[in-house]
Amino acid sequence: MQNQIVIVGLNHRSAPIEVRESVAFENSYVQDALARLRGYPSIHEGVILSTCNRVEVVAAAGNGQSAFDEITGFLAEQKAQRHAGPLDDHIYTYQGADAVRHLFRVAASLDSMVIGEPQILGQLKQYYDAAQQAGTVGAILHRLFHRSFSVAKRVRSETGIGSGAVSMSSIAVDLARRIFDRFDDKSVMLIGAGKMGDLLARHLQSHGVQTLMVTNRTFERAVALAERIRGNPIRFDDFPRYLKMADLVIGCAGVADFVIDAATVEKVLRERKQKAMFFIDIGDRRNFDPKINDLDNVYLYNIDDLKSVADDNLQERSNEAEKAEKIVLEEVRSFIRWMGTLEQVPTITALRQRFEEIRLREIEKSLGGGLKELSEAQRAALQDMTTAMVNKMLHGPISNLKKSSPKDDEDGTLYVAALKKLFNLEDK
Repeated sequence: MQNQIVIVGLNHRSAPIEVRESVAFENSYVQDALARLRGYPSIHEGVILSTCNRVEVVAAAGNGQSAFDEITGFLAEQKAQRHAGPLDDHIYTYQGADAVRHLFRVAASLDSMVIGEPQILGQLKQYYDAAQQAGTVGAILHRLFHRSFSVAKRVRSETGIGSGAVSMSSIAVDLARRIFDRFDDKSVMLIGAGKMGDLLARHLQSHGVQTLMVTNRTFERAVALAERIRGNPIRFDDFPRYLKMADLVIGCAGVADFVIDAATVEKVLRERKQKAMFFIDIGDRRNFDPKINDLDNVYLYNIDDLKSVADDNLQERSNEAEKAEKIVLEEVRSFIRWMGTLEQVPTITALRQRFEEIRLREIEKSLGGGLKELSEAQRAALQDMTTAMVNKMLHGPISNLKKSSPKDDEDGTLYVAALKKLFNLEDK
């Protein structure tokens, strides 16, 4: 069957962070990765989504099982560039309506660690745009992703799932509030000045943080954020010298390697006379060496450790999530009906063409034989009669084909397949 939608990936529920980051794609590499993905025989269209909580490949493919195998190999090849365990126990796959439902749930933040967080929709749009620029999006994924954006908008407007401040940044600050009884006497260093860093800074200040240092690989971005929040910009090369002043260090930088290792923290602790330090790591790839947690008087939390805080959020939003799931299901059915028409239209065209070829061939034989003495008027009447006969014979099959998809997607698919087989339309 043509035009199957498939998804292969792993997320915060199926794989720990060290496995997720082993297959993560840096933004600068996504275009090249998409070109490689499109080179696989079964993949007609493809989009890569790579965030701190998930890595997924969404594809339109000619053969579902072949696509699963090819994409799994594609991710394994990505993993092979780094050191991590096997992917087999962490990969999930979706096909057809299940794949459509999964993407709609992702867009509506129903599959997020923090139910209702708004960042995932922006990330989806970002990776969809990247695939468009790479030329790996066609009619099917164009329709699928734009429909997912509409579903997310509908969920937010028709439910209360997004009410209140919910995001990875707000969850990180909630965790910090559980660590510290007060913020006004604490110094915070923020590593990363992107959208997440901006949100974190604002949340921290709203809870009383007064001393906030900001560092970023691009110093101008650190300066711009520091000016907006009245913080102190630190050059990236210099930030280790300022770590001794930080009670809380939050990492949200988009980097490929650790920016702080255990040896650095051990040195800082001596300078702080072993005064406790807390690290919260919410980068797409981990910013802090996990060995830091082995040191005394140091407490490191990564994005997976935020799950307990996020679970509290999920409980509060369960009723709204139930409403959202109904919207998603309704939209999935609508999209699958549209997918069905992609098979219907060429099948109907091929069926009509096959019958018309037979009609014209038989008329040509008859007019060259026993009916060659017919007048022009009689020949025209013969054409009209045989055309009417073909139309009447095709009326039932074509009407049933058009009616079957809206009522039952599975029956519609079987009906298309049966017509193709019976009338040898596969090559049309």
